Amino acid sequence: MTETWRLLLTPPARGAWNMAADEAILEHIGRGDSTPTLRLYAWTPACLSLGHAQPFADVDATRLKARGWEVVRRPTGGRAILHTDELTYSVIAPSNEPRVEGSVLESYNRLAQALLLAVKSLELPVEMRNEVGQNGILPYNPVCFEVPSTYEITVNGKKLIGSAQARKKESVLQHGSLPLTGDLTRICQALVFENECARDEAAKRLLERATTVESALGRRISWENAAQAFVRAFEAQLGLSLKRGELSESESKRADELVGEKYNHPSWTERV
Repeated sequence: MTETWRLLLTPPARGAWNMAADEAILEHIGRGDSTPTLRLYAWTPACLSLGHAQPFADVDATRLKARGWEVVRRPTGGRAILHTDELTYSVIAPSNEPRVEGSVLESYNRLAQALLLAVKSLELPVEMRNEVGQNGILPYNPVCFEVPSTYEITVNGKKLIGSAQARKKESVLQHGSLPLTGDLTRICQALVFENECARDEAAKRLLERATTVESALGRRISWENAAQAFVRAFEAQLGLSLKRGELSESESKRADELVGEKYNHPSWTERV
């Protein structure tokens, strides 16, 4: 049965607002005040996002500031991502929505099928990674895109889409990034390393283990074309009818509040 969800295509925004908007939508959906939503967005300026529990000590604040980049802490887990030259998606729905219900891995798998179809339609030779480290635990690494994890999308063994999930009792948020172009190793300039040799080694490993759409395909795909591919794939794979909408007045107001009191505030960003 086809379900109607809201589609939000929001203009490029600061990292603090992007995270606040996702949380504001999550709260509204949890209360039944908004419909399930697929949101597609971008970031300006470039922004380093930290996982929910990642130490702020991983950030090289001096280098970050010198480059005009920002930093934000996500409500979801995982490790650092530098958001630039990418398409970001968020899926936000009630916990009992069939497409996200069940365990984290069950919902990850369902949504990953739609992500897989989206990037396949861009002619990328993608596959889904389905593995974890020894004892189910991956070794710590500050860079998210260096380590593919279960149900993440890869090309020739290199990570292409990274995703993370946050759950409240009434609602679920999953968001993730598809790097379209650019130098993935830029993130190494925003993180602390023991010395420059270690920074260079991390950059080298990253290029061996992660990729962008342009690198994998040999040509650029625009944000708009990638977004269209996501919309078509989510509709086809998940049985959705995506209806273009906007943030409600209440969601916009709450997002602005969350920027001020949480996502743009050191008490959240630097709390770990």
